[in-house]
Amino acid sequence: MRIARRIVISMTTCWLLGAAAAAHADWPDHAIRFIVPFGAGGANDLIARVAADGVASRLKQPIIIENRPGAGTMVGAEYVARSKPDGYTFLIGSSGVVTNSLLHAKMPYADGDLVPVGMIAVAPSVIIVNPSVPASNLKEFIAYAKAQGTGGINFSTAGTGSTPHFVAEMLKEAAGIEFTIIPFKSGQDSVNAVIGNNVPATSEASIVVIPQIKGGKVKAIADTYTRRISALPELKTAAEQGYPGINIGHWAGLYAPKGTPPAIIDRMNRELQAALNSKQTIDRLVPQGIEPAGGSVQEFVKFIEAERARLGALAKKAGMRED
Repeated sequence: MRIARRIVISMTTCWLLGAAAAAHADWPDHAIRFIVPFGAGGANDLIARVAADGVASRLKQPIIIENRPGAGTMVGAEYVARSKPDGYTFLIGSSGVVTNSLLHAKMPYADGDLVPVGMIAVAPSVIIVNPSVPASNLKEFIAYAKAQGTGGINFSTAGTGSTPHFVAEMLKEAAGIEFTIIPFKSGQDSVNAVIGNNVPATSEASIVVIPQIKGGKVKAIADTYTRRISALPELKTAAEQGYPGINIGHWAGLYAPKGTPPAIIDRMNRELQAALNSKQTIDRLVPQGIEPAGGSVQEFVKFIEAERARLGALAKKAGMRED
């Protein structure tokens, strides 16, 4: 009798495993959603739409972009973290996914509730100043800031813990200068403050500022990426100007809810890499100042771990807390 029960259990287990494998093999059989934790029109939204088009053409299923902004990306991130882990809901994550738990005493989800799938692209951060500022490079800008005396100059950001905020803190640490941080509700508002000469300096994603730079509305001082921006090759990096510690970008990567089958994550990563390497995707991203990134799941995991340690140390030193 016990042997018969064991046979039945074994057959049931095999059937369930086989059914699960078949389900994964059939994935996807309907539309997928990419959740963007920002409003429409920004760098991450554009990256999401370009990546979605490339991946959808390979998976032969539509990918729907759904914008869920708010609370420094936590609204969209929590939504994905609480979604069914069936491979039909993904998050277009950014540095906020890494830094939120460093900046907030209470989180509506845990870091482990989101599983890395793959890096997508980086919109390098560009340090800009109003044309009236007597500086054309980092050395001149730092000298100008130091000359302003106690408190330095005002530096606008897209809010506490935003990438521009980290750029300001990196500048403080690398060059020994002081800023008065002026937080705005968005990166575009922050840039507009510089254009209007209400604030002398900020940094923002390349896609946001390149049109303003080329139009003469602001001056570019440096880019904070690991290499020069393809769409702005004349602009030197901070590292090239002697400040390798000023290194951060507005990156976007794909995450899935915890529990999503590894086979689906691996498949999505493969299709994402293929899409990012296509001429069509490159031609849509690069002219706008966005650099396709890509890489394996493991490489993305290592990047996230390194960013959390690096930015966490800086946030702690600078006292960057929302609560």
